[in-house]
Amino acid sequence: MTSVQDKTRPIHVCVVSIALSTAFGSVSVSLERRSAQDQKASGTTYSSKRTADGKQWTTDNLDVNTMPSYCYEDAELNCRRYGRLYTWESARRGCQSLGDGWRLPTDDEWREIAKHYGGVSEDSDDRGKAAYKALLAGGSSGFNALLGGGRSDDGQYARLEAHGFYWTASESDPASGWFYNFGRGGQALHRQSGGEKQMAVSVRCVRE
Repeated sequence: MTSVQDKTRPIHVCVVSIALSTAFGSVSVSLERRSAQDQKASGTTYSSKRTADGKQWTTDNLDVNTMPSYCYEDAELNCRRYGRLYTWESARRGCQSLGDGWRLPTDDEWREIAKHYGGVSEDSDDRGKAAYKALLAGGSSGFNALLGGGRSDDGQYARLEAHGFYWTASESDPASGWFYNFGRGGQALHRQSGGEKQMAVSVRCVRE
């Protein structure tokens, strides 16, 4: 069993076998150099921006209904506000469904964008505080990360408005992946391994 945790309230996740049925869609994306309104597979719009690392990142949490994915507490209003929560595999497929080179960012890509704004806790003197502030919604980067919480593989939701967890495409072992954790309590951005692939968290997409 693996825990995604801060000092007070852990989310416990464990590995289960889930049969995946994924519907793929393709979209036509037109981007300006700095930012643009793009088209989701669902037909609504999302924003993207070329950030300090030189890559194009989405600046909304992914909200494409790729199975398995979830609205926090199964409430559609939360999907509209925070995006959907994805397992590791559905996160990869969700970004790919946008077409035109969009993909789930790697651990290195997340770490690199964080370094441009001060670095994650292990890479910075301030323990990830500057990067947290810059990358969070309303911060100087325009990245607009959200504290969307997460879902354990047994269906338990937790940490809304306390943590923003984001998948990377990088595995830490065959059953788990690297993820990034915006922690409101410590006002810091952390890089973490051991996220069980069947937990569901938020997603951003990137392209060159």
